[in-house]
Amino acid sequence: MTATGEDHVTARGGPWWWARRRSAVFDVSLAVVSALECGLEGFPFARDAGVPVAAGVVFGLLAGSVLLVRRRWPIAVVLVSIAITPAQMGFLMGVVGLYTLAAAELPRRIIGSLAGMSLVGTLIVTFVKTRQDMSRGDLDLGDWFVPFAAVTMSLGFTAPPVLLGLYVGARRRLMESLRERADSLERELQLLAERAEERAEWARNEERTRIAREMHDVVAHRVSLMVVHAAALQAVARKDPEKAVRNAALVGDMGRQALTELREMLGVLRSGGDARRERAASVPLAAVGVAAAAAASRAADDEGPCLAEIEELVGQSAAAGMVVDLTVEGDARAYAPEVEQTAYRVVQEALTNVHKHAAGAKTYVRLAHRVSEIAMQVENEPPEAAASSARLPSGGNGLVGMKERVAALGGVFVSGPTDAGGFRVSAVIPAS
Repeated sequence: MTATGEDHVTARGGPWWWARRRSAVFDVSLAVVSALECGLEGFPFARDAGVPVAAGVVFGLLAGSVLLVRRRWPIAVVLVSIAITPAQMGFLMGVVGLYTLAAAELPRRIIGSLAGMSLVGTLIVTFVKTRQDMSRGDLDLGDWFVPFAAVTMSLGFTAPPVLLGLYVGARRRLMESLRERADSLERELQLLAERAEERAEWARNEERTRIAREMHDVVAHRVSLMVVHAAALQAVARKDPEKAVRNAALVGDMGRQALTELREMLGVLRSGGDARRERAASVPLAAVGVAAAAAASRAADDEGPCLAEIEELVGQSAAAGMVVDLTVEGDARAYAPEVEQTAYRVVQEALTNVHKHAAGAKTYVRLAHRVSEIAMQVENEPPEAAASSARLPSGGNGLVGMKERVAALGGVFVSGPTDAGGFRVSAVIPAS
């Protein structure tokens, strides 16, 4: 980032009040030249004033050296040049002082007042000097020449440095303003980039969460049923071969269905990743968050399970040995895809939890189609003490995932044990 203001001055490291060493060397050189000029002009001044020559030279050297502080105190330099104008010395100091004064960040009234004083002083001195020269016979011109010479000389020594100083000062302030604006724009761009990175990271976290939730819903239910059927197959393999064959067929069907759903999801994720890589070179940084969020929702927005498959879902649990009762209230109708998917996943995960934690318990599944919402409830009775458990592992994310799904659609999710010792999962989702 470029440096401006105090940072810029500190960065260049000039001595005293100078911003750069080169400026200090330049001002010292100007002061030396001005002191020599005023010192040489001290000879005629001492002769005309009747003072010792050494005093006139020393006075000129001291007066001319004031130009050294022109950047620090430009008003003082101009006042000194005006003060020594009657002595006809300090012309370089006057020109440089007026230029520095006009270029400095001072009120225009001060610049105008001092420039006017310098103009009047030069006008009077030139008028008197020219009239004296004409009276001595050094110049043989008409009376018109005296005011003409006075006005021309005063304007020539005053107007050009003032106008040039005003122009340089305005240009310097413009460049500083542009530099500050560029710095401000750079800082804003950095803030925007940081915010875009934060949004992109948030979108990536949301994408990972949604992918994990989808994988959990797809895999957990199918694999849970496979484990239940495998346990039943192990128990009846020798006693009832025909039932063992049926259970083996069901395990195979469940495995194929799980693989099919996994393959479909991975295909969606892979295609989404390819599309993001193709657009990576042309997508601006500020759009990363939006693109990531869109990619994260693509898997959930594709065609998935719907309410029409609830009966098949309940049938699979019944085939695994669960005593389950399905009740549907109201007239079935089509809902938005995300509503139907969420309702299906809630029932699916609730049945999976029954398989895991309450094997053998009777379960009731209720689905209610209402005017502006759809409600679902899965409740199981206490498991029988003699019921064997398939010892399915639990990650503790099922209820959390269901609640996140329902809350994302503006619904209400409630889960907890019943007074009878069972467990109940209830959800209400707005229909629109």
